[in-house]
Amino acid sequence: MNMHCIRRGTGKPLLLIHGIGGSSRSWLLIMNALVEAGREVIAVDLPGHGATPALLGEVSIRTLADAVTDFLKKQDLLGIDAVGSSMGARLVLELARRGGIVGAVVSLDPGGFWRGWEIPFFYYSVATSVRLVRLLQPVMPTLLGNPIGRTALLAQFSAHPWQLPATLVGDEMRTFASSPSFDELLDQLAHGERQQGAPQGTIKQPLVIGWGRQDRVCLPRQATRALAAFPDAHLHWFNDCGHFPQWDAPTQTVRLVLAVINGELLFDGLPAQSTQRTSPRKIFFKLAIGLVLIASVIGLFRRKK
Repeated sequence: MNMHCIRRGTGKPLLLIHGIGGSSRSWLLIMNALVEAGREVIAVDLPGHGATPALLGEVSIRTLADAVTDFLKKQDLLGIDAVGSSMGARLVLELARRGGIVGAVVSLDPGGFWRGWEIPFFYYSVATSVRLVRLLQPVMPTLLGNPIGRTALLAQFSAHPWQLPATLVGDEMRTFASSPSFDELLDQLAHGERQQGAPQGTIKQPLVIGWGRQDRVCLPRQATRALAAFPDAHLHWFNDCGHFPQWDAPTQTVRLVLAVINGELLFDGLPAQSTQRTSPRKIFFKLAIGLVLIASVIGLFRRKK
């Protein structure tokens, strides 16, 4: 499988795998710092994302993991250290579970550990967000030009979306809207095969799962389940951070990644049992505010026509 990628720097290679609807450009806020730290960074566009064609047939975590493995074999990169975000975080866990494919792994807010009401919450909230993103493509440049627009668009995904660069958000909104694999992948993530774990002692390389305490996509309570499935992993909490630590806490993310892949494992994580429980009522209230903001913006543009 040939995959488009951004490849920068020299030194020991480091693989970056984005989330559903994203692309290699999802990592731009931390890429230069990783390169300056002496790593060759390889950020891929997964099949059906960015500039990489979609897979033929089933599109799922299993088939994406097969595609990434094939890419690494062809590039002579088996054993590469890897960082994944969201769906990409689940992918790097799957690659680590299979053994012999990746080295040290950092998994940032992995999907796939939701249960009960969290499944429809994940599916319908993200499906609604992407439908709105597709609808708003004609006015997207104007929306992204002000903090209120960025907040409305990314209220579910970032703890402080108004601070994100408009170019970064624009890239993400375009790939969300244009990915031919998005809808099938979203259904597979919510309703497909559950992520298998790895028994204790089977993963020999460093493995760290990072989680944003304000994640409204993969709720913080799910970190306990991720650790139960991967007992060889360490847990690191990102305070004041949403679903994408590489956006909300780029400096801390770089520090964590370098500590893990350099074999230092020096991080200030907290044990899983300290996870803060997130009230469903608070989550839906915050998402409702975001939807109201978007509806107001849409109404404003309609009145101007």
